Amino acid sequence: MFKKIAVLLIFVFIIQAVSSITASSSSTFRDLIARSAIVAEKETGQVLYEHNATLRQPADSLAKIMTLLLAAEAVENDAVRDNELITMSEFAWFDINDNSTTQNIMPDEEITFIDLIYCMYVGNANEAANMLALRVGGSINIFVNMMNTRATELGAVNTRFSNPHGQYDEYQYTTAQDMLLIFSEAMKSALFAEVASTFRHVTESDGEFESRTITSSNSLINPSSRYYYRDCIAGRDSWSYESGSAHYSVVAYAEEDGLSLISVILGSDVQMYDDGSTDVRSFSESLRLFQWTFTNFAWRDILKTTDLLYRVPILHGSGADFVNARPEASLSLLLDNAVLDSAFDRDITIFSEANNDPLVAPVNAGEVLGEVVISRTMPNGTVTEYARMFLVANTSINLSGVEYIRGHVADLLASNAARNIMLILGAILLLYIALVVRYNIVRANRLRRIKNAKSDIIRERHQNFRD
Repeated sequence: MFKKIAVLLIFVFIIQAVSSITASSSSTFRDLIARSAIVAEKETGQVLYEHNATLRQPADSLAKIMTLLLAAEAVENDAVRDNELITMSEFAWFDINDNSTTQNIMPDEEITFIDLIYCMYVGNANEAANMLALRVGGSINIFVNMMNTRATELGAVNTRFSNPHGQYDEYQYTTAQDMLLIFSEAMKSALFAEVASTFRHVTESDGEFESRTITSSNSLINPSSRYYYRDCIAGRDSWSYESGSAHYSVVAYAEEDGLSLISVILGSDVQMYDDGSTDVRSFSESLRLFQWTFTNFAWRDILKTTDLLYRVPILHGSGADFVNARPEASLSLLLDNAVLDSAFDRDITIFSEANNDPLVAPVNAGEVLGEVVISRTMPNGTVTEYARMFLVANTSINLSGVEYIRGHVADLLASNAARNIMLILGAILLLYIALVVRYNIVRANRLRRIKNAKSDIIRERHQNFRD
C-alpha cells in the first residue's frame, strides 16, 4: 500500500512541477520565425518551450495525422486487415480541388489498405485519405465526426476537422498545443509510428495498375535534404497558400541521448534569397528548436535509491544503534542544464522522531521510516514541490536480547514507580538492619547479665564452701 501511494505521489507532484520547470529555464529560444510553436518531452508531456501554443491556425495536411491514427487503430483493433483489398470508389474524389496533392488512385483500382495508408500519409494523397475515411467510418461525414470525437478525447479542444485530408477549409483549424497532444497519442501506435517514420514506400501492383514509388515531403527524414536531421524519427509536414498567405507547418519526433521530444511549428513561411535559393523555415525552425532543446535540457537524477539520507537512531539493535534511511524510489527530472543540484531542498521527516516514539529493533530492510519532500525555490520566489516519497530502511537490524533486557531494566529503574519501590525497599532494609542491630544489642546485654549473674552465684558458692 505504501509503495502504491508513493508512486502516485511522485507522479502527481512531477506533473504539477512541469510548468514551473519551463518558467525557470535560464536559456531562452529566441527569434522564432513562426506564428506558434511548442516542444515537449514525449512521455511526460513536459513543455520545454512554447509560443502562442493555443493560437488557432489552419490545420492543412496535419489533419492526416488524425486520419492515420484512426486508420492505424482500426487495424490494431481488428476492424480492418492491413492487407485487405480496397476497391477505389469514385466518392473518394469528392470535394478534391485541382490544387490537391494526389497519387491518382483511380476509381475501381484495387489497392491494399496498408498501401492506401502509405499513399495518404507518405504520398500526401487526398483521395487516399477520403477512401480510408469511407472504409473506416462508412462515410466521410461519419469519419470526420470520429476525428473530432477523438480529438476531444485527447483534450485537443481547440481543434476542429472538416475533412480527412486537410484541404483548406476556414472551419478546419488546430493549435500547436493540440497537435502536440494528438501526435503524442498517435506515436503510441506501432503502425502509426512505422508509417510516420517512412521516407520511401513502394506499393504493390495488382496486375492492372502498376506499383507506385512514393516519397515523403518531410525533409527532416530525407537523407538527401539539407534539412535532414538524423535524430528525427517521425513527423508530418504541411503547407498551403489558400489561407491568404503561405502557411508552412511541421510536427516532428526526435530522440537524442535518452531524451525524446515532440516539436510543433505552425504558420511559418519560405524565405526567398537574391541568389534564387529558398529557406523553408518550418523545417529550419524545427531543426533549430530541436538543437536548442537537446543542448539545454537533460534528464537528471535528483534522488537515487542508493542515497543514504538520514541515520535513524534505533533501540536494542544487534550490533547497531542506527539504521540508514534511503528513498524508496528514484526521482529523475528533465531540467535546464543551468539549474544546479544544490538548488533542490530535501525536507526529511522521520516518523519515529516526529511522534517522539523511538524506533525499536527489529527493523526489516524496506520498512517505511519517514518521507522526503523535494522542492526548489524558483527565481520569482515561489516554492515548487516536485515529489514526496517514502524513506525506507536500507538494511535489516535484528533485535539484541541482551540489549533488550538491559534496556528494559534501565527503563524500569528510571520510572517513578521503580524509584518509589526502591525507596520502600531501602526503608525496609534500613528498618531490618536497625531491628537486627537492636536485637543483637539487647541479646548481648542479656547474655552479659546472665554471665554476670552466673559469676556472682559461683563466687557466692565458693565463699560458702570456705566458710
